[in-house]
Amino acid sequence: PLSLLKAAQGRPMLIELKNGETYNGHLANCDTWMNVHLKEVICTSKDGDHFWRMPEIYLRGSQVKYMRIPDEALDQAVEDEKSARRDDRRA
Repeated sequence: PLSLLKAAQGRPMLIELKNGETYNGHLANCDTWMNVHLKEVICTSKDGDHFWRMPEIYLRGSQVKYMRIPDEALDQAVEDEKSARRDDRRA
């Protein structure tokens, strides 16, 4: 999962927290605990009635219910994994 998040850096993603709030933004960074830093964010309240626009936000990985990332990020993660395995075999 962490390699998938690394491949998704710079791409748009949606994150839903355990409290029901959703955040749409571009992934700026992530760490080993799956804490994420999003930029150009739109936050939606859990009831869907309120929206907030913010330049950036930091979300704790332990509060994340799920993440939705673009298919291109999955394809990139698969490619990165394959090239890493090829490099390991050569060494």
